[in-house]
Amino acid sequence: MSAHKPQSIRQNDLPDALPDFRNLGVMARILLAVNALALLAAVSRSRQIADFVSNLTEIAGWLEPVLLLVVIVLYAASPLLERLAYRYGLLAVLAVVLAATATLFPFQAMLAGGGEWTGISWNLGYSALGTGLLASYFHLRNRALSPALSEARLQALQARIRPHFLFNTLNAVLSLIRRDPKRAEAALEDLAELFRTVMADNRELISLKDEISLCRQYLNLEQLRLGERLRVEWQLEPAAEQALVPPMLLQPLVENAVYHGIEPGIAPGVIDIRIALQDARLRLQLSNPYYVEHQHRQGNRMALENIRERLLLHFDVEARLETRIAGDRYEIDIVMPFRTTL
Repeated sequence: MSAHKPQSIRQNDLPDALPDFRNLGVMARILLAVNALALLAAVSRSRQIADFVSNLTEIAGWLEPVLLLVVIVLYAASPLLERLAYRYGLLAVLAVVLAATATLFPFQAMLAGGGEWTGISWNLGYSALGTGLLASYFHLRNRALSPALSEARLQALQARIRPHFLFNTLNAVLSLIRRDPKRAEAALEDLAELFRTVMADNRELISLKDEISLCRQYLNLEQLRLGERLRVEWQLEPAAEQALVPPMLLQPLVENAVYHGIEPGIAPGVIDIRIALQDARLRLQLSNPYYVEHQHRQGNRMALENIRERLLLHFDVEARLETRIAGDRYEIDIVMPFRTTL
């Protein structure tokens, strides 16, 4: 066995990258940071409250139109910027900021300490400085999240497939070899493909179609031992299959649904999976039977927290995961941006 660690769990292997300018959290940070800098500038140039109000109004008068234009352009150009190398991407962002400043600012610069306006070169300088500060912030934030994302990948690797699933599946296959060899062969192929997929070095988002295929392979194997006790109802909007999602998003939830919702029961149980698009967002809903007396089993909360962490790392505040108990059903609701390109 190789002594090298798998590439997927290295601690500082994330490349430098521009922030996702389509992300609500990124845009909110930019708006808050720029306006905070404007507030500090107004405070530093004011001796009295009346001066502060006047200075802040004048600064906002030129800053907000520029800021709005920059945000709109970066949002629209985000797919193009992501294709550039980090260095050239930064230069492109700086060019957008300076062009917006020079276009909208009526050849007057930021307010000087004595209340007079200086040339446009000062204004361009302040814009470049602000861009540099924000770029440094997002660069440091990306570096800070690198170990967290690597740790999340490691946790996902450790929690992917429960060991008892492998042994139960192999026992089920052994029982099929003589009476139904074709089905046993198909099951082994599903098992091999399942483990090939989950052990892959998945660094980026993957298509939901691939994640659903992984879930179907897993459910086919569980069907061998649970038989009619396991019933799955899919309600899938075809267009949603093109969405990009974090790897191992749905499969651990389905596995938990089997482990916590189907295995404890005697009667047949239904796992209901609904996937649809709503207002340019992807929504995944999963529900399974809920047995209060079996909730001491461990693992469900760990898997949910791991998925919630990966959603946060990939989509920031634009994604959410909620759980609830509705009568005798346990429900999971995930909403995230609908994206088809990285």
